[in-house]
Amino acid sequence: MSDYAQAVYDFYKKNLNNSRLDKTTLLGDCPFCPEKGLDGVSKLVVSVNPEGFFHGFFRCLNRCVPGGFPLWYTSLAKLDSELTPGFDPDQEYSLRQTDYPVQSINQEIKSFEDNLTDTIIDHFGQSTIKKPVLSDMSIGYNGRYIVYPYFQEDGNCYTARCVNPDRSEDFFWHGDATMAVEQFQIFNVQDIQRCENGALVLCEGEENLLPLKQMGLPGVAVHDSQLFDTIESSRFEFIRTLFIIVANNAESELRARALASRIGHKVRLLNWPTGMARNYNLWQLARDKGTDFPAAVISMARNSKAFSPFASPRREHDRFFEQIKSQRGDDYANLKSGFTALDEALNGVHGINVYGGPPKAGKSCFMIQVGTEMARRGVPVIYYDFENGRQKIYQRTMIRLSRIEGDKLVRESFSDDEQLRFDKAHGDFKKMLQHFRVVNDRALSPEIMKRHIDFIRHETQQDYCVVIVDSLHKLPFKDFSERRTGIDAWLRQFESIRDEHKVSFLIISELTRGDRGSYEETPHMGIFKGSGDIEYSADNALVLYPGTDAQDITSISDRSANLWLVASREHSPGLVAAYQLEYPYWGFRELE
Repeated sequence: MSDYAQAVYDFYKKNLNNSRLDKTTLLGDCPFCPEKGLDGVSKLVVSVNPEGFFHGFFRCLNRCVPGGFPLWYTSLAKLDSELTPGFDPDQEYSLRQTDYPVQSINQEIKSFEDNLTDTIIDHFGQSTIKKPVLSDMSIGYNGRYIVYPYFQEDGNCYTARCVNPDRSEDFFWHGDATMAVEQFQIFNVQDIQRCENGALVLCEGEENLLPLKQMGLPGVAVHDSQLFDTIESSRFEFIRTLFIIVANNAESELRARALASRIGHKVRLLNWPTGMARNYNLWQLARDKGTDFPAAVISMARNSKAFSPFASPRREHDRFFEQIKSQRGDDYANLKSGFTALDEALNGVHGINVYGGPPKAGKSCFMIQVGTEMARRGVPVIYYDFENGRQKIYQRTMIRLSRIEGDKLVRESFSDDEQLRFDKAHGDFKKMLQHFRVVNDRALSPEIMKRHIDFIRHETQQDYCVVIVDSLHKLPFKDFSERRTGIDAWLRQFESIRDEHKVSFLIISELTRGDRGSYEETPHMGIFKGSGDIEYSADNALVLYPGTDAQDITSISDRSANLWLVASREHSPGLVAAYQLEYPYWGFRELE
């Protein structure tokens, strides 16, 4: 037994009359029942299992006072704090400066308690919750809604959440509106103070806390996991172990992990066994398990691990070799642009590739060709277009595939040979659309982009995906004046998506003009417009420059461009290749 565990045992042994040890539980006469005017002798039980998470937690079997850990016992018994295990005279408590309203709704809460009907009591009984627990938590009924009172740290209640017992989404806040804001929406918040230097459970949903209270465990709850984003981590500064359990769904689990990242290693996330239904929760577990519910919860707690934002060494090992193995497959090998010299220069389309160029250099045309050709080979491609419009992308693709000029394509006035080419291109186009998506959403966000990627990977049953952004400077920003920081923020997100979702990016960027307003400088990283982060984020930075002086062009079919690799993490910079525009078919041909 550690020195602290021994000190806790000695503390309770000294302060409890008629105490005796029963395995890992210390029992003694409750010193608080007489103060509450309760007749007879009630027992106070203390967990003294030095290996247990709730070592030192006491509770009265008569429920005369809320349970807690040694410092809370000292407060209730008016003992000397300095003689209490875990007391730290130098501990600085972050004071919560709160001006509570003058008027409380304590009396209303009492009247709601008195309104509990047998039907509502039976409703809670389905999940093992008995009336003494409802009384402890001051839960009531207003005739239509169950009333969950939100007592604050000063011991008074100013608001209550009223919930339809049959439809949890039907609820409203009763009481002082100023106290119904997020910072006051922690149910049973006083248990945080009672559990200093001990363990506490944080639940999603008030009803899910109640089966734990029936077990005699301390805990708090928020009515929705979205509130995890607003909880100050300092709330749990003096809790030794914080268990968090949410409903069985990905959204709640992600929010729990985000909160755990802010609080630290003291958090232990309780995970649901594989195969549980979506949104399964403690209320349903208590209903299904009945008297076996405590054993099921204890098992989940024992199987929990101290939270870490890092993957385990075993997972890192497996992930690395899984990635190596996947790069041997056809899906990875298929990530080619279709241009021989470009694919040789970059070893395919991988990572974040930023393509810059002056206006009308053919950047979009080039990317449409690369993206649609990859999709024709079965590579999932999402084309985020803020320049051309869906119809133009599709029309130019059909023109290039069929080698039929645009006006003829619209009129459908084909020769026999053109009809054959059109029919072949039409079939290729339909097949291409199985792997090609155009998105014009001006409200795009990184989270939406991640969902799009998940969808196309699921729909195509492919591990790897290509995302084309046309263009970086047209991405949505909250404030146009913050475009520079907005671009950098998007680039940071692209890095994360690249690593987590097996995504290759092809990103079109604008260039800055030279000293005399031209775009004829020797390609270098400094000519990319509006962001200093491109040089840090891009795996490859390329520039597409017109290969012919505009004054020398006598026909649009004379247009050509040179593609330069300006900077790369793994490849040598230099001229990649020259490309000839095949007008009027909206395609580039790589020149030898």
